[in-house]
Amino acid sequence: MTRAIQKGFNSRLTTNLSSNAAAFIASVLSLKPKLAVFDCDGTLWPGDAGAEFFQWELGREVLPPPVAAAIVARYAAYKAGQVSEDDMCGEMVTVHQAMREDELRRLSAEFFAEHFLPTIFPDMLALVKALQAAGCDIWAVSSTNEWTIEAGVAYFGIPREKILAASVEIENGVITNRLVRVPSGDGKPKAIRDVIRRDPDAVFGNSRWDVDMLKIARYPFAVNPNPDLEELAKQSGWTIYWPQGTGPR
Repeated sequence: MTRAIQKGFNSRLTTNLSSNAAAFIASVLSLKPKLAVFDCDGTLWPGDAGAEFFQWELGREVLPPPVAAAIVARYAAYKAGQVSEDDMCGEMVTVHQAMREDELRRLSAEFFAEHFLPTIFPDMLALVKALQAAGCDIWAVSSTNEWTIEAGVAYFGIPREKILAASVEIENGVITNRLVRVPSGDGKPKAIRDVIRRDPDAVFGNSRWDVDMLKIARYPFAVNPNPDLEELAKQSGWTIYWPQGTGPR
């Protein structure tokens, strides 16, 4: 993270929060959670960083042409409903086989700083910081590749070892095609229970892919929810929160 980026980011910490945002943060803190888990795309920032990173690296010609052509075809099949969510999320990671991990980490940091840093929800940033100050253990869980998620949640002070994202085994600094996990749908609570080994007090998510994770939380929060999750949250009595600048669609 460059000094200029850090300076610009730090200024966001002093952003005046709306009374609604301040009340929401206070309400979460009043629950005194000891373990809180956050989805990332759509919850901590708008949009899909994984899909946009994929398009960005295609534009940068990061992938060898034959590999790029093959994954573009697979992505088209995914959009047509012919490839499952889990399979596509996994392939978005394994497509980097034989590349050095430090290079993917560098590219992800560059991408996030350029395209997603300005969009981080300031009230969600303030919430994470407040929970950390209160001694809450914070984890990020996402089906996006772990390098892009790592780049994003670094701005929230969430370290690499507190991330459960789509990942593969690394050998001598080189990316392999052997998946470790793809936390999507029911894979999210599985990853939480396998690694953290206890159910979270609070979970924050925005889509149907977070439902299974939300269900294991003592306090589930639908943040910036997609219409289907919003409806389920209303039926289930879960708290719904719209970050500043968002609202029901």
